[in-house]
Amino acid sequence: MTITNSYTRQPTQLDYASPTQFKFNIIKLPKVEYFVTSVNVPGISMGTTTQATMLRDLPGPGDKLSYEALTLSFLVDEHLENYREIHGWLTGLGFPRDHSEFKTLQDAGTDRFPTSSGNVSTEVGKVNNTAPDEGSTFSDATLMILSSKNNAIVEVRFRDIFPVSLGGLDYEQQAGDVEYLTTSVTFNYKLYEFATVGSSTTSVTTT
Repeated sequence: MTITNSYTRQPTQLDYASPTQFKFNIIKLPKVEYFVTSVNVPGISMGTTTQATMLRDLPGPGDKLSYEALTLSFLVDEHLENYREIHGWLTGLGFPRDHSEFKTLQDAGTDRFPTSSGNVSTEVGKVNNTAPDEGSTFSDATLMILSSKNNAIVEVRFRDIFPVSLGGLDYEQQAGDVEYLTTSVTFNYKLYEFATVGSSTTSVTTT
């Protein structure tokens, strides 16, 4: 029989998480992040495997994680600049009119992703014309969880996110009180991890 002392297992932090204490940063959308009103920490799930026995089949953990979508809501600015940032990103990924729209998307990110322009190096002995890096078609993002005193205490880091849907904008002359336009965008990504603020590495926490 295992005996544990309950007083050694008490939590050290007793404050509750506030849904309003956060800040969201995304490298590729500087004009969107300023107007963010809500964002989620996506849920994750794992399938199960089953080991057959003569009696009851025994469940076991699966081998692949599934991540829910990252959803972001934001206020739209008067000139639709933040809306057009995401619209342009989606257009570049989907290039509905011409293949050059995808190249335009890559070229637009060369200031933040300098290896994305093709001609990476002119040094002797190095490959001059390389396959373009996909860095400019994706972006990294960070959700910073703030304390009650607005100090960053935990970071949720998303790797290689890209938009998959953007909500519409509804204009209406008969509206009563002015309700400024808000819309949402849904992102997919490779994975997300928790990290200590300012740390270069992520952490896995278990009890």
